[in-house]
Amino acid sequence: MRDSSARRNPDTTEKTQGPAASGTVLLRGGFVYSPADPFATAMVVDGGAVAWVGSEGAADSFADGVDTVVQLAGALVTPAFTDAHVHTTATGLALTGLDLSDADSLGEALARTAAHAAARPADRVLLGHGWDESRWPERRPPTRDEADRVAGGRPLYLTRTDVHSAVVSSALLALVPGTEGRPGYDPAGPLTQDAHHAARRAAYDAVTPAQRAHAQRAALAHAAAQGISAVHECAGPDISGEDDLTGLLALAAAEPGPRVFGYWAQPWQSPADLDRLRDLGAIGAGGDLFVDGSIGSHTACLHAPYADAGHTTGVAYLDEETIARHLTLCTRAGVQAGFHAIGDAAIDAVVAGVRAAAADAGLDRVRGLRHRVEHAELMSERSIAAFAEFGLVASVQPAFDATWGGTDGMYARRLGEERAAALNPFAAMTRAGVPLVLGSDSPVTPLDPWGAVRAAAFHRTLDHRVSARAAFNAHTRGGWRAIGRDDAGVLVPGAPADYAVWTVGDLVVQAPDERVANWSTDPRSGTPGLPDLTPGGALPTAERTVVGGVTVFPPPNG
Repeated sequence: MRDSSARRNPDTTEKTQGPAASGTVLLRGGFVYSPADPFATAMVVDGGAVAWVGSEGAADSFADGVDTVVQLAGALVTPAFTDAHVHTTATGLALTGLDLSDADSLGEALARTAAHAAARPADRVLLGHGWDESRWPERRPPTRDEADRVAGGRPLYLTRTDVHSAVVSSALLALVPGTEGRPGYDPAGPLTQDAHHAARRAAYDAVTPAQRAHAQRAALAHAAAQGISAVHECAGPDISGEDDLTGLLALAAAEPGPRVFGYWAQPWQSPADLDRLRDLGAIGAGGDLFVDGSIGSHTACLHAPYADAGHTTGVAYLDEETIARHLTLCTRAGVQAGFHAIGDAAIDAVVAGVRAAAADAGLDRVRGLRHRVEHAELMSERSIAAFAEFGLVASVQPAFDATWGGTDGMYARRLGEERAAALNPFAAMTRAGVPLVLGSDSPVTPLDPWGAVRAAAFHRTLDHRVSARAAFNAHTRGGWRAIGRDDAGVLVPGAPADYAVWTVGDLVVQAPDERVANWSTDPRSGTPGLPDLTPGGALPTAERTVVGGVTVFPPPNG
């Protein structure tokens, strides 16, 4: 354990004026999480890169030659987090608008929606997010009639927490002719599948460019305040639209803040299609390319029926042939591909498609591109082995287990306790060599990286737990590796200067196997400590977030 008592906020001594990236910065008097030196207390940043990591004594030799000295006063410096699955505009709309994720009952959700409608008389479409009937005593979602009543006859679009279904008002349906004939239409309840996608497009079409930019800035500012320096935006025609993605990428490039790497979720049919991907500025043809839906909305594709809806095994949006064609096209073009797959049947369809692509384009080419699978929740031993064989990156969200896992959680009600206990087997995936990268799927769960690390280290199913260190690495360096960068997400000389400064308590080593933890806390092990993430305790607070040597939190005028 490393003593971190009597900590205070870092002090900065400015020796010259100007942005941090224009000169050299010495951070000293704290703890630096780095494989270069597990006991480091100081770091030098030169422009946009890490220049040196080492001890306090050695820091003296740099003090007179730098432009800025930051006295850490016992604070912890770590690589900044990467959130590998985000919907930025939807996150910003929830942050600045109607967020029902903490509504404790149907009645409360309806009352808050009515108040929001009254407060926003000029909005063309009323937008809200986050209701979760599985947490309510009524155990049911709002009805169409209730939506009409609280919206006062105006267009209303309220997404379930998983964003795979939505309650809409009759006035919104009037904007989408033909919805009644689409799969997933319900005359009284939430929409799913194609009906939901059509309603979502109509709802977001009503968001003006100014509103969209305001929401994006709010989301990125919030991410920076959580110590996040990069996000993977998962966009697509059934999610947000081309203008949303191009606008976000332009905004992120023009203004200080977290880096944004965009994915576009559309199955491609020919090499010419990939030209459009490049025009959009996306780095990959994946993200939320839906093979199935979600467990909460009964649309995740399963081999066996849902425990609480025995008439259905969910929805398959893509078949194996389409998956294989997309993967083969991307692999031959050298483009990273990816899919959204949650249920075991959906995951097996992706594996079959990858196997076909490897037979066509070559195993080494498939492995080299690090194709991704978002969520990958209901994994079997066979699918885990296949992920390892083909080098598939599993982009997972530990907060899903923290929110819906456990014997009395939503997952157990939907799937039964036995299947629910098999969800999100992070430990088995890690042992098999499957690369893990962590994210939030915000606004589905909040931008909360330390919460995600805690959720992985204290998984509700004991056998699925991984060490805090493994989870932390998956949420920092893992996010960079998932986009083909092996030189970032770690504080070593030459790495990008993306880091965060944290107010923390004692630094410890937490691992599922106590023998590992006991050895790791021995100084001979050389294992750097992390904050104590035991559930119930306070999580670290970000004091500063730096991207490429430029401080993005707190904001310059904050």
